[in-house]
Amino acid sequence: MWPTPIPPGPNQESVWDYPRPPRLEAVDARLRVALAGQTIAETRAGYRVLETSHPPTYYFPPGDVVAGVLGPARRAGICEWKGHAVLYDVVAGLARAEGAAWAYPAPTPGFSAIAGYIAFYAGPMDGCFVGDAQVTPQPGGFYGGWISPGIIGPFKGGPGSMGW
Repeated sequence: MWPTPIPPGPNQESVWDYPRPPRLEAVDARLRVALAGQTIAETRAGYRVLETSHPPTYYFPPGDVVAGVLGPARRAGICEWKGHAVLYDVVAGLARAEGAAWAYPAPTPGFSAIAGYIAFYAGPMDGCFVGDAQVTPQPGGFYGGWISPGIIGPFKGGPGSMGW
């Protein structure tokens, strides 16, 4: 059963208005990730991927991620749109978040701008931010979207949504 999209109000984006296949767009808002009380990634040169039923996924230029916080890359899954992904453990201070970041080293041509860019799951981090707003992780543990103010759903990822 398909969900009923929430109609967007002023200054809101509905994830049901996002395209399929997904769209990649540059983001000039300040993006930030914190773990163990430290800012481990911060940029104003990120990208976001917008896909039907998903909150945006944000990608950071590798040079805007603190050196040494990512463990060795290990092969992960494949995205039908972006290609083969790698996962990273994220380490800061005494905190270790296993498989909490990922990248596409050689994405498909439509996503070549994010080759090597790093995305973070919001759940294991102390906080992920778009501008000054702390995001909420996308429901479930599989997808890595960030729900910021003004992004409305319902969102894929929670119980019963795998068939959407």
